[in-house]
Amino acid sequence: MTPDTPTTDASIRAAALLREHRASIDRLDAILVYTLAERFKHTQAVGRLKAEHALPPSDPAREARQIERLERLSQEADLDPEFARKFLAFIISEVIRHHEKLQK
Repeated sequence: MTPDTPTTDASIRAAALLREHRASIDRLDAILVYTLAERFKHTQAVGRLKAEHALPPSDPAREARQIERLERLSQEADLDPEFARKFLAFIISEVIRHHEKLQK
């Protein structure tokens, strides 16, 4: 066995693990995209209901509750709560923007 063999074997194992992790990441990305699409289908329906009934496009009290809930869930899931807060804030801003468009 040459001195390079352990490194080569380790590199081969590392490359295989990297492929497995990347395949999992790719599957999770697909789940995220389809989940967001489903979520936005429902928020669009909410926006149409709000427009039909002259309700405001945003609900600050609900948004605050949702942010608190997501922060709690992120802590339970060992996800950075600041990241979760920013992510939900972005989604909420997009939903409100769509709701405002529906009211015009």
